[in-house]
Amino acid sequence: MNASPGASATPLQRPLEGIRVLDLTVALAGPYGALMLAGLGAEVIHVESPGGGDIARTNPPFVSRRGLNFGGAMAEDEISVTIVNRGRNKKSVTLDLKSPKGRELYFRLVQECDVVLENMSEGATTRLGIDYARTAEVNPRIVYGSISSFGEPSVVPGLKGMDILVQAACGLMEVTGFADGPPTRIGIPIADLVTPLYAVNGILAALIQRGRTGRGQHVEVSMLDCMASLLAEEHFDLFAQAGVPRRSGNSHDRLVPFGVYPCTDGHVAIVAFRPEWIRPLLEAMGKPELLDDPRFASRGPRMAHASAFNGYIEAWTRERTTAEVVTELLEKRKVPATRVRAPAEVLSDPQLIARGAVTVLEHPLIGDLRTSGIGNPIRFSDAHAQFDVPAQDLGAANADIYGGLLQLPEAEIAALRAQGVI
Repeated sequence: MNASPGASATPLQRPLEGIRVLDLTVALAGPYGALMLAGLGAEVIHVESPGGGDIARTNPPFVSRRGLNFGGAMAEDEISVTIVNRGRNKKSVTLDLKSPKGRELYFRLVQECDVVLENMSEGATTRLGIDYARTAEVNPRIVYGSISSFGEPSVVPGLKGMDILVQAACGLMEVTGFADGPPTRIGIPIADLVTPLYAVNGILAALIQRGRTGRGQHVEVSMLDCMASLLAEEHFDLFAQAGVPRRSGNSHDRLVPFGVYPCTDGHVAIVAFRPEWIRPLLEAMGKPELLDDPRFASRGPRMAHASAFNGYIEAWTRERTTAEVVTELLEKRKVPATRVRAPAEVLSDPQLIARGAVTVLEHPLIGDLRTSGIGNPIRFSDAHAQFDVPAQDLGAANADIYGGLLQLPEAEIAALRAQGVI
């Protein structure tokens, strides 16, 4: 439970208790946004296709009591680690939105929900007849969230919305990597992960506004827009006019020294561009005289001679271990520095797990999957918010939602199942 120490022993409410979300998403960007809402306490009804479900259910690796399977086919008793991770805190129902009866059930569900979240391909909601305009006719209070790749209408018609394509189109790859190397993809699907956070922000704001006006609205975000917005934090247009290279590798040449340097057993990140940091760094290096060199005496000249200054630091770190540089020499001088950690080390960090930033994935039938899962890094002093309900099998909530929420008789549910509607 991610509440502050000393919090009341009384079970804490979740921040979004009472909010019901109809989740029409697949793949990563949409499901990640729905996962955030679910972790905050919303009741998330994940609508999946009968017979197949979210495409993430077919993502290897798969896990069963026999262990991991990294092959291309999933056995009957196996489940994708991906869905165990992204499907937590969600209720899985099956529904064929292409069928008239499926659309009828969709609108009945909409009447019972506060939010619809979708990330379908361009024009799909209109073709299906479940777009915002028609949804709002049924429930004017609905907050309808849409996540797209390149906007709708798309600014690059026909281009599929894959994270690497968005990174390329938004300019992010062009500013990532070394100056003499190629544009570089960021090591995680950053567009798929950041964009839904914007979507959740918009949805929460729209819910607050609905509390004042009584009306819902359409909240739209695109991965391209969100990534371009982040790119604008750095003034690359001005830098280009001044001849500053677009890519600077592991250093930030306007804040010298600010970079990653090799050691005998790994790498360290060092930030020492401020006067109270750079002098003790140079003292630790045994080169305090470098501050008397006009090339390095202040930030402006250091920026112009970043390569030379970083060369001195690199020559020093190359002869030492990460522990020598960070723990023995820089920490006691209060110079900001840390060892570059491997992902496996971070994901097994007991402090991060205790704080809920990272979780250990478990499955009710299999137990500990011995791998990490997404956690909720938001901590509340008087609320519970975490992904602590296991992912459900495909359609596991059909009886709960269709029989309970919509109060359909068992015979009708059986008929819907036989017809392939659910």
